Amino acid sequence: MIRVLLCLLALLSPAFADPVEDFYKGSDITILIGHPPGGSYDIYAQLAARHLGKYIPGHPNLIVQSMPGGAASKATAYFYHRAPQDGSMIALFPETIAYVQLLDPVQGKWDVRKMHYIGSFAPVNTVFMGHRGGNITTIDDLLTRPANIGCTGRASQSFQYPSMLKATEGLKLSIICGYDGSSAYTLALLRGEVDVVSKSWNSWRAEDRDNLDSGVLIPLMQAGLTRAPELAEVKLMQQTTDDPRAQAALRFISAGAAIGRALVAPPGIPADRLAALRAAFDAAIKDPALIDEAAHGHVYLDPHSGVATQAVSDAIIATPPDMVAVAEKAFQAE
Repeated sequence: MIRVLLCLLALLSPAFADPVEDFYKGSDITILIGHPPGGSYDIYAQLAARHLGKYIPGHPNLIVQSMPGGAASKATAYFYHRAPQDGSMIALFPETIAYVQLLDPVQGKWDVRKMHYIGSFAPVNTVFMGHRGGNITTIDDLLTRPANIGCTGRASQSFQYPSMLKATEGLKLSIICGYDGSSAYTLALLRGEVDVVSKSWNSWRAEDRDNLDSGVLIPLMQAGLTRAPELAEVKLMQQTTDDPRAQAALRFISAGAAIGRALVAPPGIPADRLAALRAAFDAAIKDPALIDEAAHGHVYLDPHSGVATQAVSDAIIATPPDMVAVAEKAFQAE
């Protein structure tokens, strides 16, 4: 009888096997970021690395790998074309990768419609910041005076937003690219080497709290579709002009803020592993331990599902050609 039961169990066990658990058990998942350690991409990736694994079948270990270059274009191209596509590597890239695909196809050699968003930790309204005692300390200064603004590279918001403002509103901005991440050009702002820099509010509030609280750093303007709750008095880019076409162009380039700091899976990932990763994200983001760690680190959370985040990205790619042409002209003018 025992032998018969054992044989039955052996026959039935495959039906109860979990192929996702079998794949991930005892393995690692790499979270690829396209920026140096220390910025908001690293902050959110490390948060995912510490909490996501407990909700993925098989409980894999998650590690963060940094591949800086070209405002994350290097890492995004690698992820799309060369990285493993079985679910052993996921990524956290800028909200601008859909725009790079549309507006700079030589650099943006990927198709975000074939990638799969897992979930977004929070939107990322970009905030233009001045420095107390500097040349630009009010929004009127920014709109009317010549200013040097720091930039990492053409694929980043630090180039795209200022370029669009120059093209649509005639701002007198000299865009100085080549900084190795937002931390580097923030330091340049504090040293007086540039007049203005822009990075996500998520980064400002986590990395520069002392200088914000003391008034050393001055929020001037923000990019996004709605104002960040903590910056209710700071105007959106599209609220600084009465020109309807300029407003539409600025809303288009700001739409990626809703993607925010989001985890993404590669094109070839099996459907069951993608579903498991999305379910794990949805569970992890409600974990009191993750929420408590984020609160202590001043890490902003306003999560959205992978499906909702994917819809925002797909809508950007579906933008009418005439509006894309406005942005193309703005970026080529630099």
